[in-house]
Amino acid sequence: MHNLGQTRSSHQRNHLLLTPDSFVRTTLPGMKACAAIVHISPAIGAAFTEYTAEFESSGELGSTNAQRFIYVIEGSLKVEANGKSTKLGARGYAYFPQGVPHRVVSTKASRVVVIEKPYQALDSVKPPSLIVSSEDAVASHPLDDDPDLQVKCLLPDEMNFDCAVNTMVYQPGSSLSMVEMHVMEHGLMMLEGGGIYRLGDSWYPVTAGDFIWMGPWCPQWFGAIGKTPAKYLIYKDFHRHPWAGAQP
Repeated sequence: MHNLGQTRSSHQRNHLLLTPDSFVRTTLPGMKACAAIVHISPAIGAAFTEYTAEFESSGELGSTNAQRFIYVIEGSLKVEANGKSTKLGARGYAYFPQGVPHRVVSTKASRVVVIEKPYQALDSVKPPSLIVSSEDAVASHPLDDDPDLQVKCLLPDEMNFDCAVNTMVYQPGSSLSMVEMHVMEHGLMMLEGGGIYRLGDSWYPVTAGDFIWMGPWCPQWFGAIGKTPAKYLIYKDFHRHPWAGAQP
């Protein structure tokens, strides 16, 4: 049945909710047997790009001039970088520093989150190194001492990284302890379960497959609803002065 113009998707001044019924696919330069659902980009004022790459078997990403983070939602990939080839399955991820040549090729039909951002270098620290790992190998810790809200930091909490990518798991009924407002912007992909997200002055039901962008200082809060845990992958800019990247 036609949806008669109805959708949960919403575009507001300081946030964006994109739901699968409104996804549009395209092919980005260099992609082979692969399509991209672009969720956020500088076209809306964000300082990063995030998209879901949908691979056919033997599909391939194109190159990028930015640093790149990938997370496998389903399927499997072969990652080639620094003379090594590694296979990544579901929950596998990789971080490619800016300027490091690499290939990302699927070994079967796959869905992958891709985050790209120009790197903001600091004179006082070395640039970050290549990371190829799995979420399963990362220890979790509670947020604000709440054992029902677990965080896994997929990138090191070190000054040479100018961004953070985490997974967060909420047990049913758990929630953030406060409404957050801060200078960092977020890109968030719902992976499992669902709940209610407050964004600005709006309240949205969200579920696996939805994408959220939160601009700087957007009021934000989440509570998990349902009988299964809610899980999402979340990006934020990090470890840089608020003036970094500002136009003179």
